[in-house]
Amino acid sequence: MKSEFLLKRASDDVPHEECGIIGVVAKDPSVHVSQTIFQGLMALQHRGQEAAGISIVDANKTIHTYKQEGLVFEALTQEVLSKLWGNVGIGHVRYGTAGSGDILNAQPFHYETTQAPPFSIAFNGNITNYPILKEQLKSKGRIFLTNGDTEVIANLLASNHLVTENWVENLTFTTRLLDGAFSLILLTNEGDIYIYRSGNKPLCIGIVKSMNTELYIVASESCAITSLGGTLIRDVEPGEIVHVHQDHFFHQEILIPVQPHHCIFEYVYFARGDSIIDKRSVHRTREQLGRILAREEKSKFSNAIVVPVPDSGRSAALGYASESDIPYDEGLMKNRYVFRSFIAPSQAERMNLVRMKLNAVATIIKDKEVILFDDSIVRGTTMTRIVRLLREAGAIKVHVRSSSPPIADPCFYGVDFPSRQELIFGRKILLSHNYEEAIELIRKEIGADSLQYLSIKGLIKAINLPEKDLCLACLNGKYWFNHEKTKQFLTDGRI
Repeated sequence: MKSEFLLKRASDDVPHEECGIIGVVAKDPSVHVSQTIFQGLMALQHRGQEAAGISIVDANKTIHTYKQEGLVFEALTQEVLSKLWGNVGIGHVRYGTAGSGDILNAQPFHYETTQAPPFSIAFNGNITNYPILKEQLKSKGRIFLTNGDTEVIANLLASNHLVTENWVENLTFTTRLLDGAFSLILLTNEGDIYIYRSGNKPLCIGIVKSMNTELYIVASESCAITSLGGTLIRDVEPGEIVHVHQDHFFHQEILIPVQPHHCIFEYVYFARGDSIIDKRSVHRTREQLGRILAREEKSKFSNAIVVPVPDSGRSAALGYASESDIPYDEGLMKNRYVFRSFIAPSQAERMNLVRMKLNAVATIIKDKEVILFDDSIVRGTTMTRIVRLLREAGAIKVHVRSSSPPIADPCFYGVDFPSRQELIFGRKILLSHNYEEAIELIRKEIGADSLQYLSIKGLIKAINLPEKDLCLACLNGKYWFNHEKTKQFLTDGRI
């Protein structure tokens, strides 16, 4: 049964983010930004593959929204983009967590009501108390068309517009009602963009200068800005509301005091390696994860090579190989034309797609001890298959290393980690109640000769942010809900 909080994907063994967002404002009102948004979404495709959408404001102050299932190039065709004219717009790529995969839950979420002017929202994250807020709104006569949290936010914004027509005041009040982790872009029919970052999900701002105009860009990751030929200016601060308009540059309207809880999996897995998040290079951080794991290494090897699981394990594997002075080689090849295995209807079909995705290079693997490096181990199913592939290719031994500590608990902040029972470490620790014994049980299940994870202490050192500013909930079960009712709602029967 699908959880209202967590849309479980029992199909593959990698974590998923639920979306990426972008906003673009052209200083010249005659410049159309739909193609720019398309290109930015292509750079954010790794953050969501279920659906893509776009909202554009035209010269008549009408917001046109189009969204469709599929990858960006499938959903936003050139025929669609050619009909979307306007110098201000927002875009979204989705991988669903809260709410179903139905197209109604795709974004941007366009909202029209008699209570407020039309607006659209592009949202990245998860609102943990949205069922409570939704019931409160329903009791006041509000009708909902989707089962996601974004429509709840839209309803709150519309309701609060009756109290204040100032969008900054509205956002300030609305965001204080929301528990969870999120970044938000609000597009008004006046051609204004307002952005907010709660402190967990990334959000940054930059500028693209061309011969014709300047483009002000807001995006989940800096790779969307630099891929457009732009320059990253800075990250949006936790609790910050920024106003973007063609007549002025990014303007900080207010900085709400919040405690940041940066998602550690942005650095471990989600973000693209060429992105900069909170002034930290993602690639360099991942290299450091590998270096620290090498320093924590417990085993001794002979005739060994370090092999990454492509592509997510590559940066950490490079760091590990450099620190340990063990040769690095590409012993696994990825078929880049096989993707989206999570949409296959049966487990057997999904496993066939996994087999098609990766193949071992026997000339590299044969007669070697392989130190197999991946970013994380979620369910263990894919890792089991890869270990088998390497043995079939002639590996003498296979030593599995993870640049993330064991994932012990589900995530309620917008990452598609399943229930504890579906997490391989979560299951084993419940059986053993002992860390070392749980690791040994996992090693046996995946068929490795040895297994070692990076420690939580090593992870914090590699990211180089204060522990209090990091969200480690999926690693240590320490959730940071602010709303006691929400906390009770989520913990009963779940953790």
